[in-house]
Amino acid sequence: MSLKFAAPDTPAIPLHLVAEGGLDPWLAGQTPQVRAWVGAMGFTGAIGRTLVVPDAAGGIAMALGGYGTEASRARARFHLAAIANALPAGTYRVEGLPDAQAATEALGWLLSQYAYERYRDQAPAKARLIAPKGVDAARLEIIAAGEALTRDLINTPAKDLGPAALEADCATNADQQSARMTCVQGEDLLAQNFPLIHTVGRAAEVAPRLIDMTWGDTGPKLTLVGKGVCFDTGGLNLKPGSSMGLMKKDMGGAATVLGLAHMIMALNLPVQLRVLIPAVENAVAGNAFRPGDILTARNGLTVEVNNTDAEGRLVLADALAYGAEDAPDLMISMATLTGAARVALGPDLSPYYTDDPRFAVALEAAAARVADPVWRLPFHTPYEAMIEPGIADLDNAPSGGFAGSITAALFLRRFAGGLNYSHFDIYGWTPTAAPARPKGGVGMGARALLDALPEVLGL
Repeated sequence: MSLKFAAPDTPAIPLHLVAEGGLDPWLAGQTPQVRAWVGAMGFTGAIGRTLVVPDAAGGIAMALGGYGTEASRARARFHLAAIANALPAGTYRVEGLPDAQAATEALGWLLSQYAYERYRDQAPAKARLIAPKGVDAARLEIIAAGEALTRDLINTPAKDLGPAALEADCATNADQQSARMTCVQGEDLLAQNFPLIHTVGRAAEVAPRLIDMTWGDTGPKLTLVGKGVCFDTGGLNLKPGSSMGLMKKDMGGAATVLGLAHMIMALNLPVQLRVLIPAVENAVAGNAFRPGDILTARNGLTVEVNNTDAEGRLVLADALAYGAEDAPDLMISMATLTGAARVALGPDLSPYYTDDPRFAVALEAAAARVADPVWRLPFHTPYEAMIEPGIADLDNAPSGGFAGSITAALFLRRFAGGLNYSHFDIYGWTPTAAPARPKGGVGMGARALLDALPEVLGL
């Protein structure tokens, strides 16, 4: 699949964006035939509605796309993608698109071309777009490719994307971008002091591993850590079937940091990038770790296991402790970590945690610019007592159910080494199809981070 704009010199159909309330001024400049056709067809400029205007030979003279009102546009994202989905095949050149929204709307059109077709042919939008004037088409195509990588990885079932296959996909992407990659797996995890990654993944047929990809030799150090639980049964604390059905997406954090890494490398940002992915399956077997076990992490902290289904924070703990040893300027973890975050914010918002107000300001401004919404939740230090069980340094699953996302984030912060650290507790899935986002895997927070990085890191 190639998410590309049409060449600028391609013959194109004019696509006029018309807002509700703006139809009469637009019609005033049209021929009587066009005015009659638009009136007869009842087009009003309602958001997402389209109208094809025929020419004398029965072809398409132009198309109209409804851009709605400010209030209706606020209820959704990627309005041009909704229009693209409704247009017949062809190449279009959009007119009337506000400059401030041009890049985001053009990206939405590209993303409307995405379909996951590994197992069957799908039907993505067939209408192609010539990039609007003033838009950095190459940058948007790179962002779309990174997002497609994330979606493909999340959508692939664990049968075809276990830890070894995830490692292979990482190696392919590393080769494409001239990055360096190493991998520690199986019993070598114990020899090299990654005990929690080994413990969580040891019951699976495919060995657990830590994937370590680096790129760039100059600039600030940026470390991305992604949860790579390729399937999560819940371990001995088995999930119910209704909760296990989507667990192929439990490596959504890894998929999202890989998509973001692709964007960073393809855009050649001046950073020293590192990507750490603990890749495991949380399976059930005679050697699975147990509730009540006490584990010792890479940094020496002990953890009481009170629920084997809270395994993501365990594998991330070792990876974060390892990443902190290199003292990066910024370390970010992304994980499909808690149901509590979904209950609080739903599937569309990316909850994130940071102790750096400058990071929060930059990220939220970027999120608004690129239509990738985020919402800050607190590293609420008084809740630290909730993750301290007494018998060990930390509890991986505090009882009571309160503040589940916050306590998970506080747990992870204990392994970040006091660095400038941010954590994203994402969902990674679109439950109902929306413009530019078919039902299935989706990146969350990556585009906002990409846009914020120059300010955050002083690039």
